[in-house]
Amino acid sequence: MTIRPSILTGSASLLLAVSAFAQQQQQKPSAPRYVSPIAQKQPVNSPTPKAITPDAEVVEDMVVRVNDQIISRSDYERAQQQLEGEITQNRLPPEDADKRRKDLLRDLIDQQLLISKGKELGVNADAEVVRRLDEIRKQNHFDSMEALEKAARDQGVSFEDFKASIRNNIITGEVVRNEVGRKLQMTHADELRYYNAHKNEFSQPEQIHLAEILIPTPATPTDADVAAAQKKADDVAAQLAGGAKFEDLAKTVSGGPTASQGGDLGMFKRGALAQVLEDKTFPLKAGENTAPIRTRQGFVILKVTEHIAAGVAPLEQIEPQVQEAMYSEQMNPALRAYLTRLREDAYIDLRPGYTDSGSSGRQTSFVFTAYTPPAPKKKANKSRFDTAKTGRLAQAPKDGAQLASLPLDKNGKPKKIKREKVRYGQAPRTALPAAPEDQVANTAPQQEAAPGTAIAPVDSNPLSQANADAAAAAAAANVDPLAPKAAVADHKSRYSAKQKEFEQAKVDRKIAFSREKAAAMPDAPHEEEVQSRKVQSSALGLNGDNAKKKKVKRKKGEEKKRIQQTVQAPSETQKEVNSQRNDDGTYKNPVPAGTGDTTNK
Repeated sequence: MTIRPSILTGSASLLLAVSAFAQQQQQKPSAPRYVSPIAQKQPVNSPTPKAITPDAEVVEDMVVRVNDQIISRSDYERAQQQLEGEITQNRLPPEDADKRRKDLLRDLIDQQLLISKGKELGVNADAEVVRRLDEIRKQNHFDSMEALEKAARDQGVSFEDFKASIRNNIITGEVVRNEVGRKLQMTHADELRYYNAHKNEFSQPEQIHLAEILIPTPATPTDADVAAAQKKADDVAAQLAGGAKFEDLAKTVSGGPTASQGGDLGMFKRGALAQVLEDKTFPLKAGENTAPIRTRQGFVILKVTEHIAAGVAPLEQIEPQVQEAMYSEQMNPALRAYLTRLREDAYIDLRPGYTDSGSSGRQTSFVFTAYTPPAPKKKANKSRFDTAKTGRLAQAPKDGAQLASLPLDKNGKPKKIKREKVRYGQAPRTALPAAPEDQVANTAPQQEAAPGTAIAPVDSNPLSQANADAAAAAAAANVDPLAPKAAVADHKSRYSAKQKEFEQAKVDRKIAFSREKAAAMPDAPHEEEVQSRKVQSSALGLNGDNAKKKKVKRKKGEEKKRIQQTVQAPSETQKEVNSQRNDDGTYKNPVPAGTGDTTNK
């Protein structure tokens, strides 16, 4: 699938998709969607499935499943029919036509992969679908969306399928632009290198961009009509010569179909215009306009808005074309690599008889086999460490003789021995198996003692024998058994055993932090710096000493003096009052009650 930049960003692709979809739907008969439109004539590379019932015809079938979507047989045949129409219309050579037919199923799978990726990324195309449908409505001059839907239905086009096609194009374009297009990098040096290598491809003929102001005349004009139109055209030409804007006059005066666009006509090459118009417009420079020219429609004034000379234009003028060519050259392999990765991560089930030309070698292949029941599980033979009264290990008996030699219960099964209580320091007596007979038989016989000599008793306890051997080895090594033993490293794995490690790590962190802090501290100030700081912080002394007043420290033993306790000299009245007081503070001559004098109370 080849996706050009114009398809991703421009609106021209939408018109192409609309026309192709309309042609496709016009060729399709008015039948339900599940009915194959070309059931009588099967394509060469579309195998016919076998009907389940005899004398029946298959009208719908699944061609390929892509994740949670399917491509049906009718979809595939409809795409084939549309492809054949494009090949006939564009007159493609046989090689290109065969390649397009071969890659048809690959392109359909690629579209489904991109749609699935769009769903995964959460791409919502509803608003863009409405906007594009509104553009189509405006271009076809319909009053409402219902009128557009009715017109599509009258032409045999399914409006819902048409909307789904637009939505799929929007989703796939958004995924390609975000996942592939934005990862392509193009520098100015790359553009210059590509421009120098492909200069012949960018050569162009002489072209001019025209705008018009049309003063129309009737179909069968009279001399008065022609004179009136010419007078009006001369007035417009005079206004243009006086400095009026061509676009404004075109919108207000022009009677042509391009008046609402400011009279814009587009680009024209040599040979595309009438000889009279070509002779008067091509010699002009950009920004110049012609005098009124008489035509069958009336008097027209043409303005050259852009004049492109023949040959290879400079890179600055055709930089967008160079970028689009580079984008197309880099997009195709990058998009194919991205689609291959999507195939490797997707679930694709292709029906036998169809070929996917874009399949990957690392793509997951599915193998369907018949059901095979699992093998029955074998019962495990349980063996219990039960001992009989004889002390032997009770195993599953293999024959009747062994079964008869073991004590049995009332059901004929070996008896289970109860768990024996073993006291500390004592060996079990009934729960241990007996020693093997060959070990008892091979026990070394006691040495015969010579007449008149004593025989040392043989200790049958293996533990005492091991202690004796250890003592003999220690004596041979001249090691004091009572000497204190070296401390064994503690290999506990509990959390409490790691407390020392935690504390040591904490101490190490503190030391490292103190070192970092000391390294980050600035150097101590020099004596000159300290002195300069004192001078700068001292008072200037312009309006007296404005330094902060220091509190006078009281000497040791000096009387405390406060503002509230400041002793003032008594007045004459106070002296007289004090003379009337006794030593205890009472008055010598009390004032009689009711005199109203409360001064000395």
